[in-house]
Amino acid sequence: MKIYTKTGDNGTTGLQGGKRVSKSNLRIIAYGAVDEINATIGVTLSNKIDDDVVTLLTKIQNDLFLVGSDLSNPDLSINKNRVTAEMIENIEKNIDVLEKELPPITNFVLPGGHETASLLHLARTITRRAETNVISLDVNEKVNEKCKKYLNRLSDLLFVIARTINKRNGINDVIWKP
Repeated sequence: MKIYTKTGDNGTTGLQGGKRVSKSNLRIIAYGAVDEINATIGVTLSNKIDDDVVTLLTKIQNDLFLVGSDLSNPDLSINKNRVTAEMIENIEKNIDVLEKELPPITNFVLPGGHETASLLHLARTITRRAETNVISLDVNEKVNEKCKKYLNRLSDLLFVIARTINKRNGINDVIWKP
């Protein structure tokens, strides 16, 4: 199978089910941003990271493929490859576990610190954009509500993982000073 098909040369791409849409369609923009999160996490994983964080980020990468698949399927009556409540609960459990290592937040935290933490802050901001794109898409085309919740929780988890990496490396959070 060749990597190029030439079917997108006219500015369209295919969704699950065979429908073709413009590459500027909000659905394509939404799952493209999800792919961008995944790529950023991939870059993050190229750094030296504790095994528990590698396992968690690898799970997130796999979940993000499912989020992208879910968003690429406009037929909500098909239940295959959909984001689930369990995926969201898993994120919440991981946030709770990691937050036990961290001091409470008393100020706004700026992106930064350790290089790996900074990359996760970048992934977090891309996740916020992806969530906004999915919400925009949902105005005119319904999406699985759990996709929005997953992305919302994921941005929180990426923030907590970034703080955890800073702490484990003896680096203080970068505090916002007005």
